[in-house]
Amino acid sequence: MEEALVIKMMKEKGLTIALAESCTGGLVSGAITAVPGSSECFGYGVVTYSNEAKNKLLNVPREVLDKYGAVSPETAVLMAQGVRRLAQSDIGLSITGIAGPSGGSAEKPVGLVFFAFANETSCICEKFNFQGNRDEVRKSTVRQAFNMIWHYGVLPR
Repeated sequence: MEEALVIKMMKEKGLTIALAESCTGGLVSGAITAVPGSSECFGYGVVTYSNEAKNKLLNVPREVLDKYGAVSPETAVLMAQGVRRLAQSDIGLSITGIAGPSGGSAEKPVGLVFFAFANETSCICEKFNFQGNRDEVRKSTVRQAFNMIWHYGVLPR
């Protein structure tokens, strides 16, 4: 999905988006801001790589992080809702995963990424298992983030 098309769709719909990124370290925010005029729909992007940042900036409870982990649908949903509230945006998109090469387990392998997309009335969380090295996992994650914005950007507000 070409980033410029996504930004154009968001502008046409009058939507604003905020991002909470973990395993991508701001790559999606960087791709958005590379598009001229993206400031009309994008104002907040936070990199919440540590659990402390997820807790302090996005209000993800420590109990959730301890019970489910940083890479979980529960955490992804709370991150998306938290960044949407923080930015007072129409949409909050969160990304949390394991890019590798280490950090994976049988239960949560390298390449596991959760995306959550929240608007005022609903939140959708999707799980993906990307293949490849760290760079490939992160690039696949960025592409999927834009696919989600495009697909779910049509949700009613």
